[in-house]
Amino acid sequence: MLSEIPTPHDHIVSTEFDGGEGVLVDLNTKRYYQLNETAMLVWRSLENKESLQEIINKLTSVYDVKQEHAAQSVEKLLEHLQTYKLVHPRP
Repeated sequence: MLSEIPTPHDHIVSTEFDGGEGVLVDLNTKRYYQLNETAMLVWRSLENKESLQEIINKLTSVYDVKQEHAAQSVEKLLEHLQTYKLVHPRP
């Protein structure tokens, strides 16, 4: 389990579409990343500086998923976001 929830970099711009999906654009590299509805919910939570437990609770209230599965999904997504340098550790 992650000990620290990251924060989106300032050079990442997000756009959410109808239906909940969205796109992240890295203004430094000009790359874009498509997010599904669940990933977009997590991204918005990161922007709002919510805790890991708040994000997991939000996922379990919106989707029919158990806490353990939600936690694993969030952790996997956060690892991907860190790999692509879209987030950084919170100060």
